[in-house]
Amino acid sequence: MSREKKAAVKAITISGVALLIAVVTTACSESEQSIQATETVAESQILPEITVYKSPTCGCCTEWEEHLRSEGFSVISHEKNDMNSIKQSLGVQPHLASCHTATIGDYVIEGHVPAADIKRLLSEKPKVAGLTAPGMPRHSPGMQPPGEKPSGYDVLAFNKEGKTKLFTQY
Repeated sequence: MSREKKAAVKAITISGVALLIAVVTTACSESEQSIQATETVAESQILPEITVYKSPTCGCCTEWEEHLRSEGFSVISHEKNDMNSIKQSLGVQPHLASCHTATIGDYVIEGHVPAADIKRLLSEKPKVAGLTAPGMPRHSPGMQPPGEKPSGYDVLAFNKEGKTKLFTQY
């Protein structure tokens, strides 16, 4: 075989190997993206709907709902003018109250509780009535700029009698 033919065969072989590497790399990348998308869809399918009751004039409640959606929750929102009757019917005592009240499964979520705490609650399934972030903590989801980490407040677990214990400290 002549020198030119050997060089041409070598060039074709190198080109073929490069093309094969490019195809395999692309396929692996697309497969990895598909797995990540599937995991995201699977996580959102596992999370139950959360039903939120809020005052029609409360903007921070809407921001909290957006926080939940960004974390994979499906949010059903109800605007109510008499939030106290909602809280009473769900067993939220005045010292635990905040601006909005939510239900998810058998649990009550009162106030600006981070989505991570709700996910933990659903995963661990403690024998509590729910979680609360009493009042309106400044550095909590819905009260803080999006993306800022919660800080400077506690999330409490509470029972039907209104007794609390620390769930998460920020």
